[in-house]
Amino acid sequence: MKVSKRYAESAKLIDKTKEYEIKEALEIIEKMPKAKFDETVELHVKLGVDSKHADQQVRGTVVLPNGTGKTQKVLVFAKGPKAEEAEKAGADFVGAEELVPKIQNDNWFDYDVIVATPDMMGVVGRLGKVLGPKGLMPNPKSGTVTMDVTKAISEIKSGKVEYRLDKTNIIHLGFGKVSFGIDKLLENYETIINAIIKAKPAAAKGQYIKSVSITTTMGPGIFINQK
Repeated sequence: MKVSKRYAESAKLIDKTKEYEIKEALEIIEKMPKAKFDETVELHVKLGVDSKHADQQVRGTVVLPNGTGKTQKVLVFAKGPKAEEAEKAGADFVGAEELVPKIQNDNWFDYDVIVATPDMMGVVGRLGKVLGPKGLMPNPKSGTVTMDVTKAISEIKSGKVEYRLDKTNIIHLGFGKVSFGIDKLLENYETIINAIIKAKPAAAKGQYIKSVSITTTMGPGIFINQK
């Protein structure tokens, strides 16, 4: 596979046989040739669990101390006073049943997170087949099905992220931008890793964290020594 000159230059900075301390890895990222845009720094954590079993799911949310560098657009399903509250709290879009055909028929996905009040879940449930595969379905575990819409919107806007296992038992997550610099990225990384460690299911046996790597949007992966 042909790789770009920038990727090849970046790859030269990494010893593929080595696991780096997180600070060392972030120092390497800082030395890499820069892209034309502010790349996201991504975290990939392979866990020693089996996501097919309900008692071995790993999922949760955490507020990153330095945010993600991306302003999240929030859609809120609510009515009456709760809809007004959502608008005041800074939701980008607020609505109810009238949004269903817009999402179903017009493929409207101009938002990153959906929050819903519990009484609206019957309406949102009709969109399960569309929202589910995109990871947009509101969920009480992630704090997106709630009566406290102000708190939910505030946390999302200030850098709340959701982590969850994919089918291959890996968590993929962006935890900041290259422009953040080492200290802010380090703080965000430690916040997420500690949350994932705390979320270890009781049913998980053997080594919990199998491997950890970080990468930029367009760059090569760097393996991290996370014991």
